[in-house]
Amino acid sequence: MGSSSDPNHRFLCLTGVVFELGYIKTTVNPDIENLKTKYFDSHPDEPVIFHRKEMVNKKHPFKALLSSQTETNFNDEFLALLRKWQFVTITVLIDKLAHQNLYKIWRYDPYHYCLAIMLERYHLKLKELNVMGDMMVEARGGKEDIRLKESYKEIFTRGTDWIKPEEIDDTITSKELKIKPKSANISGLQVADLLAYPLCRFALSFYDLKSDKRPTFNEEIIEIIRPKIYNNDGSIDGYGLKLLP
Repeated sequence: MGSSSDPNHRFLCLTGVVFELGYIKTTVNPDIENLKTKYFDSHPDEPVIFHRKEMVNKKHPFKALLSSQTETNFNDEFLALLRKWQFVTITVLIDKLAHQNLYKIWRYDPYHYCLAIMLERYHLKLKELNVMGDMMVEARGGKEDIRLKESYKEIFTRGTDWIKPEEIDDTITSKELKIKPKSANISGLQVADLLAYPLCRFALSFYDLKSDKRPTFNEEIIEIIRPKIYNNDGSIDGYGLKLLP
């Protein structure tokens, strides 16, 4: 929260993607691995892991994107997959400065706060589908991961402002948060990594908090995945997009 006065660190945005596990196995994972092999010579013994920052900067192992034609072809295929895949996105955006000004005493870790709000939306989606699901996050580091696991357990014990603990038990399969490193090559985490920044830009624009209006490839992504943002009767505000406080 201490960085909230810095314009570059005022906002924290967390994005999750919801996939059916069998669909990941039969469709998403093969599609992703085929894309990696075609463009970046990925090998099962040394798999390429999609990481947006490295891809944008065209660093190893993504130097093939230095070719404008290769980059165009890759982008076209990636957009086609986003159009094809069946999934739902949930994005939580917190204005840390506004939060600090509103709550003078309460100092909830912003990342943990966003995760709790995301879990609420995920719970609602699972309830809507009448199924159960699990949550997995990308590892951040030793102490941070331990604190996040403890925070997740506390949600199960106490619930949230809107969901009772027993209601969470009805939709979430595990009280233990799964945390995997980027190197684990988890398809869902890689999709979330590639969509997090575009969805953050979209959330800032949606809530009229973005000053940069220049069109980019991110907007092409959003045009395709906007129908996949979790909505209730067509409204994404408060469901697939949530602004805090």
